[in-house]
Amino acid sequence: MEVVASAPGKVLISGGYLILERPNAGLVLSTNARFYAIVKPLYEEIKPESWAWSWTDVKVSSPQLSREATYKLSLEKSTLHCTTSRNSVNPFVEHAVQYAVAAARRNFVEKGKKDVLEKVLVQGLDITILGSNDFYSFRSQIEAHGLPLTRKTLATFPSFFSITFNTEGWNGTVSRSCKPEVAKTGLGSSAAMTTSVVAALLHYFGVVKLPSSSISLTEQVSAELNIDMVHIIAQSAHCLAQGKIGSGFDVSAAVFGSQRYVRFSPSVLSSAQIGGSYMPDVISDILNAKWDHEASRFSLPPLMTLLLGEPGSGGSSTTSMVGSVKQWQKSDPKNYLETWTRLADANAKLEAQLNLLNKFAREQWAIYEQIMGMCSYSAHEKWMEQVVDQFQEEVVKSLLGARDYFFKIRFLMQQMGKAAGVPIEPESQTQLLDSTMNMEGVLLAGVPGAGGFDAIFAIIIGEATDAVAKAWSSVGVLPLLVKEDSHGVSLEAGDPRNSELTSAISSIKIN
Repeated sequence: MEVVASAPGKVLISGGYLILERPNAGLVLSTNARFYAIVKPLYEEIKPESWAWSWTDVKVSSPQLSREATYKLSLEKSTLHCTTSRNSVNPFVEHAVQYAVAAARRNFVEKGKKDVLEKVLVQGLDITILGSNDFYSFRSQIEAHGLPLTRKTLATFPSFFSITFNTEGWNGTVSRSCKPEVAKTGLGSSAAMTTSVVAALLHYFGVVKLPSSSISLTEQVSAELNIDMVHIIAQSAHCLAQGKIGSGFDVSAAVFGSQRYVRFSPSVLSSAQIGGSYMPDVISDILNAKWDHEASRFSLPPLMTLLLGEPGSGGSSTTSMVGSVKQWQKSDPKNYLETWTRLADANAKLEAQLNLLNKFAREQWAIYEQIMGMCSYSAHEKWMEQVVDQFQEEVVKSLLGARDYFFKIRFLMQQMGKAAGVPIEPESQTQLLDSTMNMEGVLLAGVPGAGGFDAIFAIIIGEATDAVAKAWSSVGVLPLLVKEDSHGVSLEAGDPRNSELTSAISSIKIN
């Protein structure tokens, strides 16, 4: 038996920093960039003496990174012991495997069917991990070959292309002490990867039933009731692997898709943070804890498109930036609270305008479609001039309202960055974003998540995406192929490298 599960990457369009504290919400979009985990037996036959074993074998392969790690898995404790070089291991994968196996063991023990799981485990686990190209930056390769920084160039790369490592130090020199890192685009690769592995294993063991990748959104809402365990286990494994308890919006998006998210209370993972804890006890505590996160469905209003760009102006450390903001919070609590309150208000009002646009689309589609078509071919200051009736006026008011509140969010984030001494929206990004928001058909343009130099995004109306992409390319910004896709974790029909869908995607022609 072979199980293939996938989980999407994310873009946080509002709620940066706010989302770290309850009850503040963030709007996060899942994307068509997905991580895939393929799980199958390592051995075809079970030897009779295998039943006496207290361990089994696990192999984890990452073809894009040319890495393979092997482990011994304790059937009793659900812990992994690496039998290859530690340079080949990934802590997120290790925690995902251990927590998924422990959760499955607890499930079968409670049902008095522990031997059913052990029968599966003694065949070993063969896990292959693949990530969509969109998670990784190919900018250096494109520039090295003198190719244009366009989506058309990106589309020529084969699917699941081999990943290169950055080996240069901060000053551009190669250092033996510099740990090679993969250049990424900030879509939450570790969260998507962790979720895909947890989901594939839990489905493989028969603990959960994942929704099919071909399922309708309506059906998926009810199917989500079966994947709460995927969320809890993936969230726990991801937090423990990164050594801190984050907001968790990236894992939640990987499980449930595009959403309005409010974080869980960190206390639900208190037992997991105690070093040397017995894994079965930790899993019981985690699964029995009161997970108080909120994840309600959200998506962009119809006829709007997400476009991401890679400025190529250097990366940013989210952890460092968050740390600086928290330090400012302690040193200047009065100004922090004032900024925080205004920022939360602006985020809530942006969300209200986007929800209103979704409502307009449901109730008066023909008129909504007409006004969106007109707005896509003109700059925002011309939108109201095209209004011919009250309903169209209401739609345009919501569009302009969303822009106004988003400008307030950007201004407050800039102020917060200056006060904390970190470039949440760097000046170079500000100039680029302002010019983008003045283009025809552009609703919003900003820096996602914690901000910095990593990426920019735009929310574009109608048919204006190609014009914005070309404008970005002309100023050295690489527009990416990734789009919004509101589906969360999914069960795939087979290995994506062999699917006709992958071949079709890799041959898309971008104008």
